[in-house]
Amino acid sequence: MGRLSPGALAHLLLLGTVLVWGATFVLVKDALGDVSPLLFNLLRMTLAFGVLVVVNRRELGRISRRGLVAGGVAGVLLATGYQFQTAGLVRTTPSKSAFITGLVVVWVPLFTAIPALRPAGTRATGWAAVVGALLAFAGLLLLTTPAGTAWPELFGTIGVGDLLTLLCAVAFAGHLIALAHSSPGLPAGQLATVQIGVAAVVMAGTLPLEQGLHLVVTGRLVVALAVTSVLATAAAFTIQSWAQKHLPATHTAVILALEPVFAWLTALVCLHERLGARSLAGAGLILAGIALTELMPGLARPASIPV
Repeated sequence: MGRLSPGALAHLLLLGTVLVWGATFVLVKDALGDVSPLLFNLLRMTLAFGVLVVVNRRELGRISRRGLVAGGVAGVLLATGYQFQTAGLVRTTPSKSAFITGLVVVWVPLFTAIPALRPAGTRATGWAAVVGALLAFAGLLLLTTPAGTAWPELFGTIGVGDLLTLLCAVAFAGHLIALAHSSPGLPAGQLATVQIGVAAVVMAGTLPLEQGLHLVVTGRLVVALAVTSVLATAAAFTIQSWAQKHLPATHTAVILALEPVFAWLTALVCLHERLGARSLAGAGLILAGIALTELMPGLARPASIPV
């Protein structure tokens, strides 16, 4: 057999990365029985930062002021997203968390409709983003509210965990927009390392806000920390940065849109979590909205959905 071309290897590596990201929803949900959410995030980010410092130590010696500022802004937004996501995951299911987090790719084009937020070289938001947002919004309501809920009562029946996860998607959208503005011309290793380090500092600063702080070292917690810090954060950032140089934007978009599907399949196999007909319809509408938005031409995608 011949060696894989860079394009084929990029497809396989990015698909494997998205599979890992999808599986982490179940891993983290399980591990949160042994550790409080914000402490888990702090441990995860600290470990990932240590790995990235070792891997990118040569690049870090040449870091510029622009790189520090860009990484700092991205790191604050990244930490905010993770804090909302993990706190929400305690109160909702892995499948719901994944599909709602996927709404980040709908928020990005809506936010970039504001000229001040639009990265250079990105077209104005078009009809596809609007239709995608409407589909995703309808799907969100179906996914998170019980059957038979009257329209005036819809927002009052959405769970706290779902609302926290929705805020996470907003923060992650801000993170992607920040990277779109700052990543051109900056070494990927520097930017990744600084933002993960800043995220760890923010998480340490917000840790006292958590009530019921606890930690029980178990095998499942160690596995979850190892997978999320080394594979889903440090390695994933590096793999994605390389893979997207060898893939068309549309190919990348389709692969990234599979993340909620992988999360749902993992929850089905490992936790026997099943979505009812209403929830499945909502998940389908969210995926349709994501796909329509992701495949819209002209939208810059410097990074993917963090998990």
